[in-house]
Amino acid sequence: MKSKIPIFITAILFTFVFGFNAVGQVDDSASSSYKIYTFNIHEMIAPPVWRTTKLAIENAEEENADLILIHMNTYGGMLDAADSIRTKILNTDIPIYVFIDKNAASAGALISIACDSIYMASGSSIGAATVVNQEGKQMPDKYQSYMRSMMRATAEAKNRDPDIAQAMVDPKIYVESISDTGQVLTFTVSEAIEFGFCEGEASSLEEALELAGIEDYIFVKHEISATDKIIGWLINPMVSGILIMVIIGGIYFELQTPGIGFPLAAAAIAATLYFAPLYLEGLANHWEIMLFIVGLVLIAIEIFAIPGFGIAGVLGIAFTITGLTLSMVQNMGTGIFDYDLTNVVKAFFVVVIAFFLSIVGSIILTKQLFGTTHFGNLALAKTQKTDEGYTSASSAYQNMQGQEGIARTILRPTGKVSIDGDQYDATALTGFIEKGVKIIVVGYQTGQLVVKKK
Repeated sequence: MKSKIPIFITAILFTFVFGFNAVGQVDDSASSSYKIYTFNIHEMIAPPVWRTTKLAIENAEEENADLILIHMNTYGGMLDAADSIRTKILNTDIPIYVFIDKNAASAGALISIACDSIYMASGSSIGAATVVNQEGKQMPDKYQSYMRSMMRATAEAKNRDPDIAQAMVDPKIYVESISDTGQVLTFTVSEAIEFGFCEGEASSLEEALELAGIEDYIFVKHEISATDKIIGWLINPMVSGILIMVIIGGIYFELQTPGIGFPLAAAAIAATLYFAPLYLEGLANHWEIMLFIVGLVLIAIEIFAIPGFGIAGVLGIAFTITGLTLSMVQNMGTGIFDYDLTNVVKAFFVVVIAFFLSIVGSIILTKQLFGTTHFGNLALAKTQKTDEGYTSASSAYQNMQGQEGIARTILRPTGKVSIDGDQYDATALTGFIEKGVKIIVVGYQTGQLVVKKK
């Protein structure tokens, strides 16, 4: 009996040690499930979608995901955003599959072809990647050429037929037994499978993974935070245009009123909301923001320090518009000026139109606020007539006509003059008077002396 105790104890220890290892092996096998990171592209391809895609891929890399699966249903969108998305996909080490749930047109086709595997739901289509404008009209050939080259390069990178890919863009391209000239190529599910642009037909994400031979997996769904939603909304070109209008309108109203007040604060807040999201997204660079600030400084110098409107003012406007424009555009290379000209032109028109609407709107609003009695509480509408006893002039001021002095500041046309050691507010009769120039008083009006160069 005693001889069996050591054997019993040994058996328990053996079971404990190897049993523990066995449990650990089970846990390891349980954790070896495929981690599938999923996100949706269900809207127009635009900067917010580019931001979502970038964050999703970066999060998937941090999560050590084994696969990224995109659930797509889109009619296309902006070419620059699609190019950024497809580049991000091509540069990612994690395999990326796409499940097309009905539509992958235009920019959606480009993104889909960049993925490692394509699965399509019944009734889905892929193709029709001709570049069109907002009215649906075909753009000139230089735009089509750029899109053709991207489609070819993307197809080649994923071992798909580049001729078929560019036939989805250009109706002039003929692919034997597949497309005729004069028609842009669009594949149905069966056609896409036949010609290597789809790995299989599926009715859901789960079925697509089953066709891919993946059985043991867990889904990790990409969640968009409130901050990401706000940033994605702010970088929308439409919202950017509105913010530009507030910036310009705030500055305009600030110049129309004395002191520093609400208009300047509104302009500063709008500028922050304009540049901050673009900077966080890597669109706006330091030098582009500085260009905008320098432009504002030059405009201020032109208004407050230099008579007339000359080089400083023109450069200020040019720098301001350039800074706002380039901040909206992705730098495509390593050089400072490696921009896609098409995207620069689009951004430029957004900025210029916003500028124009802001100035026109500000002028109209100014007349409504201060030129009518509709907003009587904001402006003094009553005229204080001299024959009713109102006056701001003293007999001493009225008797100063003919006295001489010097300009203490630049008169543009208003400023300060010194007469017999005393300073007075003055207005130049004509033109501008430089500081230190001798002057003579020729009249008095609206609380100021009227002077001219002696």
